[in-house]
Amino acid sequence: MTRLYSDDDLWEAYAQRRRILAVFFAVTAVWVLALVALFVYYALLPYADPNQGWVPIVAFVLTGIYILFSFPYLSICFKRCSAYCKMLRFISRGLKEYAVMPFTGIDDWITRDGVDVNVALFRVRSVKRDEEMTRQIYVDGEKDFPPFEEEGMVRVVSQGNLLIEYQLMGKSQQPKE
Repeated sequence: MTRLYSDDDLWEAYAQRRRILAVFFAVTAVWVLALVALFVYYALLPYADPNQGWVPIVAFVLTGIYILFSFPYLSICFKRCSAYCKMLRFISRGLKEYAVMPFTGIDDWITRDGVDVNVALFRVRSVKRDEEMTRQIYVDGEKDFPPFEEEGMVRVVSQGNLLIEYQLMGKSQQPKE
């Protein structure tokens, strides 16, 4: 079986998340210190000093720049990294499903739970209606797509339709139980 994930992937994702939060907290600390310094300077000015006009304007501009930094940084970088960490945590703790199915093709990229994934299509037999259906298995966009062959049998280990492990079995080879 070929594993797509290791324990190092989870640790690297959490380390990246910590780095993103460290940058955000450093920028927040600089912003707070700048506001405190401006407030202290403003409070120490004598009454009716001509410098009283530019201090609030600088504080508003700094706050605007901080807000323009915070929303995109947290909503793009941190949110995507946090979703990836959550996905890896679910992989390590969640229930695994094993199946042997023929691969039928590749669908377009989608975003599932905040993570970009490539969609692999497999043909499965419906138990209730005795008809063929298509099952979507999601392959992490950060990983290389497995070398699946059309109509080739693949043993798949998934968690919530996310591919964790696979084994190529050939075109006509049936699973060995």
